[in-house]
Amino acid sequence: MAIYDLTKTPADSFDTHTHLNDDKLFHDVPAYIGRANELRVMEMNIVGYDAKGNERALEIANAHDNIYAVLGFQPEDTAAFDENAEKLLAEQLKQSKVVGVGETGLDYYWDTPSRDIQKKAFEKHLQLAKQYDLPVIIHNRDAFEDVYEILKKSGVKKGVMHSFSGTPDQAKAFLDLGMYISFSGVVTFKKADDVRESAKAVPLERILVETDAPYLAPTPFRGKDNEPAFVKYVIDSLADTLDLSPKELSDITRENAHRLFLNHD
Repeated sequence: MAIYDLTKTPADSFDTHTHLNDDKLFHDVPAYIGRANELRVMEMNIVGYDAKGNERALEIANAHDNIYAVLGFQPEDTAAFDENAEKLLAEQLKQSKVVGVGETGLDYYWDTPSRDIQKKAFEKHLQLAKQYDLPVIIHNRDAFEDVYEILKKSGVKKGVMHSFSGTPDQAKAFLDLGMYISFSGVVTFKKADDVRESAKAVPLERILVETDAPYLAPTPFRGKDNEPAFVKYVIDSLADTLDLSPKELSDITRENAHRLFLNHD
């Protein structure tokens, strides 16, 4: 039996950033996919963050239809992104179910790894994205200026700012570089008025949705483990902010994801 009203959620959706490869979720991937499908979340990107996460992302994507892998080293794990790791990643990016490079970027909230290590890894990921003509999935935390400058200098013009929580002006700056803007459960938080204002500044053809599961669970599940099924709540909240129906926003964001990740017009 479905656990929601079929008449209110008629459109399929695409969770563009989720971590079923995380230890919290990896133990029961089929169940999480099943619950997602029940809420019409029919496609998703499993996003890597380190060597193990990349392997698991490939394993999940290769075992399931309509699930794809994005491979990279997140900022906090870039100390392990040595020459051997870079070579392995370059080989993995050739696989057919890989649709992006990441997540990569800069996170200055943490003291380690050093900013120099993070910057070098970010630059190498951007080079790989250009080499393989893949979109890049960018993590940006407390590092807007450096992320913007490195991305601009790279010449990469295809990618997404993941779990965006910046200002409307910052969103516009990344849009001008060709990026899409993705919104997570943060947009449902009561005090996230600034994020909702940023969403209003993003053209509909550049907006995406995600869960970032198992993190950033949306209201009413805030503080609990997130999962791909909950992208429905992101869509419902964001649709309300943008004065759209959930079906309209589901269709828009799914088509945008297809265009960016699957090269569908």
